[in-house]
Amino acid sequence: MAKGLDYRPLIRDLPTRERPRERLRDYGAPFLSTTELMAIILRTGTPSESVLNMSARLLAHYGGLAGIARASFAELCQEHGLGEAKAAQLKAALELGRRLLSTQPEERLMIRSPQDVANLLLGEMGFLEQEQLRVVLLNTKNEVLAIPEVYRGSVSSAQLRVAELFREAVHHNCLALVVVHNHPSGDPTPSPEDVQITEQIVEAGKLLDIEVLDHIIIGQQRYISLKEKGLGFKRTTEK
Repeated sequence: MAKGLDYRPLIRDLPTRERPRERLRDYGAPFLSTTELMAIILRTGTPSESVLNMSARLLAHYGGLAGIARASFAELCQEHGLGEAKAAQLKAALELGRRLLSTQPEERLMIRSPQDVANLLLGEMGFLEQEQLRVVLLNTKNEVLAIPEVYRGSVSSAQLRVAELFREAVHHNCLALVVVHNHPSGDPTPSPEDVQITEQIVEAGKLLDIEVLDHIIIGQQRYISLKEKGLGFKRTTEK
């Protein structure tokens, strides 16, 4: 059968510098997405699915790392392409992460750039079949307090209530946040309505004294920062 739309490249088909292990070596683990880190743990996919696609599928199916951590060993073994060896590798890696956090409970993940937000949510949200809008709530040090889901469905100004977006921010008494939503099509290119909603959210944040640091749109293995693109965020002019 000729390769068409269903063709899914394996890790070995990717350019060397785009492979997860090489990217970790060259740039460091913090610059890899959750999907890429999981792919390194799982090592191999199947003849019909690359390890990157497998990782993204598992993250989407279980709703992120927390969902995978809650899944039983038997449940993971039932997933296509896993089996006992890979399920054990996943469980062991997640347990090591849990133990590290328990020894340093005061440390929180810090957001320094759009890439940090993408690393946090790209693997989980990049393959969702329905649009979701979440807010990354930050304290005064830009450390993550929570990431509540605010809305599920078509993100449009007619349906999204901006006040609901800030409800959790007010509850957590946070002074800054990052808005994140996904495009199920896989293309993160902002629509005119995305820009319009961003402008509304930024203005509402000013009224509440909550700074909207960015609006990140997530696609499949890609993301776009509206702040970096200068969309929806008015540039202040120096006097």
